[in-house]
Order: sequence, then structure tokens, then C-alpha cells
Amino acid sequence: MTTAAPTTAAPAATTAKPATRRPARTPRRRGERSPGASVALHLTLIVASVIAVFPVLWVLLTSLKPANYATTTDFFKDTTFENYTNLIRDTEFLTWFGNSVVIAGLTTVLGVFVSATTGYAVSRFRFPGKRGLMWTLLVTQMFPVAVLIVPIYNIMSTMGLINQPAGLVITYLTISVPFCAWMMKGFFDTIPREIDESGQVDGLTPFGTFWRLILPLAKPGLAVTAFYSFITAWGEVAYASAFMVGDENLTLAGGLQKFVNQYGAQWGPMTAASVLIAIPAALVFLFAQKHLVTGMSAGAVKG
Repeated sequence: MTTAAPTTAAPAATTAKPATRRPARTPRRRGERSPGASVALHLTLIVASVIAVFPVLWVLLTSLKPANYATTTDFFKDTTFENYTNLIRDTEFLTWFGNSVVIAGLTTVLGVFVSATTGYAVSRFRFPGKRGLMWTLLVTQMFPVAVLIVPIYNIMSTMGLINQPAGLVITYLTISVPFCAWMMKGFFDTIPREIDESGQVDGLTPFGTFWRLILPLAKPGLAVTAFYSFITAWGEVAYASAFMVGDENLTLAGGLQKFVNQYGAQWGPMTAASVLIAIPAALVFLFAQKHLVTGMSAGAVKG
């Protein structure tokens, strides 16, 4: 007797709709800005850029306007280069420019050399008065220019350096060298001393090690020192006005004051001179800009 195998009925196919899920929201990365924050940041940067560029643009456009329209709010009004031609032809601008180039150039070269050698000596060697020297360099930065004009003037007068380029160069070195020496000292502290030891093994003198091995590694710091020394001498007004007299001896800072008197200001020549004065400073900045951030950050690592 055979029994039939039980048959199991196949379950009916169910057509159920798949459940719809919302796409998973990717978590925001740490430090990632929201769209609103990005918009606010870009708007802030645009406003800051406009504020920074507008005065320079206004001076440039004013230098291209005739004297009758110098103080008007029109951006473009009878554009002309008359202010530039009159400045070069009718004033001693080229003489002032040459004096400033000589003084700023000497200040830059001497400032870089003195700051680099001082910073290296303080960073690598121990000698009597080292701490006192560094404190002296630091304390000199605490005095404002107005306080130092009279004593420095008396010293320069005693030495016969009033109305002499050398007097201004020495004065500007007293401003730039203390700050730059501190910065270069911090920069040299970041360079391994093993490099100095390898130079001594090869028979180099301390100065030879400094000149051949250390200076090539210190280009960012040297660029910052050169830029700071140049700007100090190129745009300084107080000492240049007090120490230099006579049109043939004035620098650009002192020469610009010729365009302002108690009756008014000659805006055309003044703005034209301002544009021409800014060109060398901009060129120096473009030359040193790739080293500026590296040099200043490295110099601030150690004091």
C-alpha cells in the first residue's frame, strides 16, 4: 500500500512595493564650512579687497586728471599725463628719487649684512654680554620716533652728518637692524647645528661656514630683512624731513611736502609722485613675496 507524498502548495507571489528611503545625508567633515558661511566669508573678502584697493585706485585716477578736476568725484575726467610730465620737468623729483634710491639701497645692503651676522652670532656663539646685547636690541624698539629725533639729531650734528646721506643711512639702520637681528636669530635657531659642525670638519672658518653653508639656507629670512630695511628707508618721513634740507638733498618723503603749504595742496603732482614712489616698493615686494611668509613664520619659532 503506497501513500502519496504530501504536496505543499507554493506560496502566492506577493507584489509588495519596495520601501522608499531617503538618501543618507553625508556627514559634514570636520572644519568644513556651510554654504552660508562660505558666502559670508567671500562677501567679507570682497568688501575688504575693495576697501584696500579703492584708495590706491583713487590716487592713480586723480593723477590722471587735470588740476581743475583733481578734487572732483568723477573717476575719469579729461584723462591726461600732464601731471607726470610737469612733475619730472618742473620739479626736482628725479633728484629726490635718486637720493632715495641711494639711501634705501645702502640701508638694505648694510641692514641685511649686519642683521644676518648679528643674528648668527647670537644664535651660535656664547660670549660675554650676549644677553645684554639682545635686551638692548629689544629695548630700542620701545621708543617712538618722536622721542629719538632730537638725540639722534644732536649725535649726527656732532659727527657732521646732518644733510648727508650717511646720516640717514645710519639712522635707518638703528630702526631696522634691532628687529631684523631678532628675527634672523630665530631663523638661524631653526637650522640644525650639524651643518656648522660639518663645515668645521671640512676646515671652514666660522665666517666661511656662515657664508657658504648657512646663508644659502637662510634666503627666506634674508628676503624679509631686505624688504623691511628697504621699506623703512623708502617711506620714512620724520627723519628725512628733519635731517635733510635743500632741494638737491631731499628724499622723496621730504620732496612730497613741497606740494603742500598753508594755502592748499597741489593734488595733481602729489598723486603723480605717489604713484611713481609706489612702483619700486611694489617691485621689491613682488621679488621677495615668495619668501616673506616662510621667513617671518620661521623667524617667530624661537626668540
